[in-house]
Amino acid sequence: MEGAFCSWMILGLAVMIGVGAPGAEAARAFFVFGDSLVDNGNNNYLATTARADSPPYGIDYPSHRPTGRFSNGLNIPDLISEAIGSEPTLPYLDPELNGENLLVGANFASAGIGILNDTGVQFINIIRIPQQLQFFQQYQQRVAALVGVEQAQQLVNNALVLITLGGNDFVNNYYLVPFSARSRQFSLPDYVVYLISEYRKILARLYELGARRVLVTGTGPLGCVPAELAQRSRNGECVPELQRAAALFNPQLIQMLNGLNDEIGSDVFVAANAQQMSLDFINSPQRYGFVTSKVACCGQGPYNGLGLCTVASNLCPNRDIYAFWDPFHPSERASRLIVRQILTGDTKYMNPMNLSTIMALDSRT
Repeated sequence: MEGAFCSWMILGLAVMIGVGAPGAEAARAFFVFGDSLVDNGNNNYLATTARADSPPYGIDYPSHRPTGRFSNGLNIPDLISEAIGSEPTLPYLDPELNGENLLVGANFASAGIGILNDTGVQFINIIRIPQQLQFFQQYQQRVAALVGVEQAQQLVNNALVLITLGGNDFVNNYYLVPFSARSRQFSLPDYVVYLISEYRKILARLYELGARRVLVTGTGPLGCVPAELAQRSRNGECVPELQRAAALFNPQLIQMLNGLNDEIGSDVFVAANAQQMSLDFINSPQRYGFVTSKVACCGQGPYNGLGLCTVASNLCPNRDIYAFWDPFHPSERASRLIVRQILTGDTKYMNPMNLSTIMALDSRT
């Protein structure tokens, strides 16, 4: 009887992930790797200073409570989940990520991390990318125990993956102090080449682990965030040196992804040009309904760009008219503009195709 019950349970879960069930249209699983732009609460479970688990974070989230997202409300992964008709993924460290919840996918991201393991050392206990990939392996073992090895592999192969890395390797490493170890070791162009070569290894490993549709976001316009304006800008203009870093990194990232796809013989890796998506509303805030793209909604000091967003910070009454929520992160509304381009943007924004095209293609296979 117990065996029969287990068989029914496994069959039920298989139907949920759309395997062994003709015509069953299940939402595809979604996996997220990366830093604070995509972390939805893993760091809440860690002894680290890189946290967003106190007000006013989450002020516009459905629960109006902080969740660990570095946002006033929903973040980019939440909005992608919405677009693909899926539940938001839970953080991998969330105790509720078990049973059927596992089949939705998982978010492995951790604020403060970078491509390099020495990025974000000041935050101490964060989930660096090798550990995120180990957790992904562990996740697959847990799903295999639930629905069997074959179905677990199918779930992963059919999943959508988002990875966001690179920004911290500049702002929380190379440019963190006037003469960081990395800036003494490398000129900026050589550092970018090194970052890209290390990122390539991470993405190749992700492919080895079964990822077959991976959205890879480039860095945003690093020199335009309120934190950098507050510390380095003379007159509110984007900081040229950081803009140069982004301008070197992003084209080389696209080139590297194209090379990986050529090797694999399939468009596994899709580049999302986050720099261009963000520059649209940073350069023309009024056109997109923002009153400012320089001042953060929550913070202190010039441009509200200094320190952390806390209950003691200045807080704007209407988050929808600010492009930046805190000194580094977009507001929910700005994230919606970014995700709209991920979904439907042309090749200026998405290379070689946008998410709508991916979904149309994958629904036919």
